[in-house]
Amino acid sequence: MDVERRVLEILSEALELPPERLQTLGRESALLGAVPELDSMGVLAVIHLLEERFDFIIGDDEIDGTTFATLGSLVDFVAEKLGG
Repeated sequence: MDVERRVLEILSEALELPPERLQTLGRESALLGAVPELDSMGVLAVIHLLEERFDFIIGDDEIDGTTFATLGSLVDFVAEKLGG
């Protein structure tokens, strides 16, 4: 399973990002503060889709701003939740 690809798909869907914008994102790409669509409602939409697509629950105490700091930090969070 390619976690990064699936996380990018979720970001695209939740934030309604065009494919060409996704192609510019790499592991070091900043998310919070750099992607205008990732506001408080966007974060909630991403969390909801992560839980739905990966079939896990994210507790309020499990995430903070560092989780959404970069694409890599978000992918690493998901991989850890999946046990990898």
